[in-house]
Amino acid sequence: MLDLQRLLPPFNPWWGDTNRSFAELSGFRRPLFDDLKRDIESLPQIISLMGPRRVGKTTLLHQLIQDLIEQGVNPRHIVYYSMDDPALMMNTNEEINSFIEEAMQLTRQSSEPFYFFLDEIQRLDRWELYLKKYYDLKYPVRFVISGSASSPIFKKSRESLLGRVKDYHLLPFSFKEYALYQLRDSSLTAEIQTMSGAATEMLQQVIEPSIAPDAVLIPDVSIELQHRLDELLSVYMHEGGFPEVWSLPTLVSKLDYLFDNQIRKVIDEDLVLAVELRKPELLKRFYLSLLEIPGVEKNLSEISETTGINKQQVEKYLPLLEMTDLLFHVSKFRKGGLSVRMGNVKFYLVDLALRNAVLRISPQELAQDSATLGRYAENLVFLALQKMLGRGLMGIDFFREREEKIDFIAHVGSGRYLPIEVKYRKNIGPKDLKMLHKFVKLYPNSAQPVVVTKSWDQFGYINGVFHWPLSLYLILWS
Repeated sequence: MLDLQRLLPPFNPWWGDTNRSFAELSGFRRPLFDDLKRDIESLPQIISLMGPRRVGKTTLLHQLIQDLIEQGVNPRHIVYYSMDDPALMMNTNEEINSFIEEAMQLTRQSSEPFYFFLDEIQRLDRWELYLKKYYDLKYPVRFVISGSASSPIFKKSRESLLGRVKDYHLLPFSFKEYALYQLRDSSLTAEIQTMSGAATEMLQQVIEPSIAPDAVLIPDVSIELQHRLDELLSVYMHEGGFPEVWSLPTLVSKLDYLFDNQIRKVIDEDLVLAVELRKPELLKRFYLSLLEIPGVEKNLSEISETTGINKQQVEKYLPLLEMTDLLFHVSKFRKGGLSVRMGNVKFYLVDLALRNAVLRISPQELAQDSATLGRYAENLVFLALQKMLGRGLMGIDFFREREEKIDFIAHVGSGRYLPIEVKYRKNIGPKDLKMLHKFVKLYPNSAQPVVVTKSWDQFGYINGVFHWPLSLYLILWS
C-alpha cells in the first residue's frame, strides 16, 4: 500500500532541516522565475510548467519552494512529489486514488493553504481528472505542475483543464540567460540588465514609423562587455543551452548526453508511447536529415526523396517533432496570408548543440567553418524572434523573390513588417542591403529594416538599415 509517511519525506527534506535542504540548489534564477512567483502568489489557477527534457524544470520548482519558505510559508504546507517515482508505478489505480485522496485530506485539516508541486505529472494516468476534481471542489491548495514537452499526452490532457490552468513554457537557456549565468559574479551583469530593461522601448522605436531612425536609442556597450559577449557566444554556439552539459568533463560525454536525452529518449520512448509510433527509426532518420540543413529552404518532396521516406510520412512526422520542441519551421512570406498547403519551408533547431552532438562537431571545427557559423547565427536570431511571439510579434516568415531573399519577415502589426537579414561577417556593404531596401519599397508600411552582423564596428543606423551585432541582438531580444 502507498504510505504518505513513507513516500513523501524523502522528496520534502525541508520538513526537517530547512537550511540544509537547498544547500546544493543553484542560486541563479532564470527570468521565468519572477513570472511564476507572481502568479503563484496572486492567481487561483493551476500553474503548468512545460518544456523539453533536462532544461531545468525541477530546479525551478525547488527554487519556488525555497522562496515560499523564505516568505514565511510553513514548510510542512509545501509538498513536492515526482510522479515518476517507481513506488507509485507499482500500485493499482485504486491504491493511487486512495493515496491522492489521503494527501488532499491533509489540506482540509488546516486553515492555511497548501502548495503541491507535482513534477513529471504526465507519468500519472488520468492526472488531469484529479486536478480538475480538487480544483473544482475548491480545496485549499495551490497546484504547480511540470511536464515534458516531449509528451503529446501531456499537451492533450491539459485541454480538459481549460480555464483552470495557466501554462508556461521553459526552453533551453537563451544566449542572454547563458551570458547572465556565466557572468553572474561579474559587474557586467548590471550592464546587461540595464540594457535589457530598455530593450522593449528600443524595439518599439525601431518598428514605430513616426520615430526618426537617427533618434532611436542605441545602447552604449563597454568594450569589456563586447569582448566577453563575443567570447561567450562562441562557446554557446557549440555547447548550447542545456545546463547539465556545461559541467560534463569531455566533449564525448557532452555529445553522448545530448544525443541520449534529447533525441533517442524523445523519439524512442516518449513519441513511441504517445502516438503508437510503429517505425521510430524512420522518424529518427527524418529528424537527423533536418539537422543537416538549419536555415536552408526546402520542399517536403525534396526531403522525402533525400531520406527515402514517403511524403505522407514526412508530413506526419513534422508536427510530431515540433510538438516535442526539437525543431521549428518557417514558411514563405505571402502578403495575403498563409497557404492551405505547406510549400517551401526553412527549419530551425531548438538548440544548436543537438546538431553538434549528432554530427560530432568539435569547437575547433565549428570556429573554422564560416558557412556553418552563418547558419548558426540565423538559427539564433530565429530563436530570439520566437521568444518575442506573444510580446507584440504576430508571426515570422522568410522572403524570397527569384534568387533574392530575406531571412526573416517579422509581422509587427496589421499589414506592417520588420525585415531582418543575418550577415554574420565583419564587413557589410550596400550590396548586402539591396534586398532589404527593395522589400521596404514593395511594402512601404514596413518598419526600418535590420541586418544582424558580426562586427561591433558597424553598429547603429547605417545606409538606411539598423545594424546590430549578433551578441547584442540576442541580449536585447531573447
